[in-house]
Amino acid sequence: VQLVESGGGLVQPGGSLKLSCAVSGFAFDDYAIGWFRQAPGKEREGVACIRCSDGVTYYANSGKGRFTISTENAGNMVHLQMNNLKPEDTATYDCAAEISSRVFGDRLWALAAIGYDYWGQGTQVAVSS
Repeated sequence: VQLVESGGGLVQPGGSLKLSCAVSGFAFDDYAIGWFRQAPGKEREGVACIRCSDGVTYYANSGKGRFTISTENAGNMVHLQMNNLKPEDTATYDCAAEISSRVFGDRLWALAAIGYDYWGQGTQVAVSS
């Protein structure tokens, strides 16, 4: 199982970024993919997750209305479109994968990092003027 993130960078407040997670080594439709972030000195938190088989999504309150998670099944990709970025969105963003039946019981569990076994290496997002 391999997950590779891309798309991070430096953006001004109010700007947008699209993160991508390329996944390989497992049956895409059997899994859920989550995006998580960790800012310096803070705990890792779930941002959004998606069940790849049917596109059901959950969002953390921090990103609701600003972030959109989606799949690109043909390419086994999961994207996180982030709009209206704020300085408090600055963090290292990771994507993670787990068999969907193990994590998609409810929203809180689906957004809990502890439920995911497979992780990418992370991509940095900095929001600053």
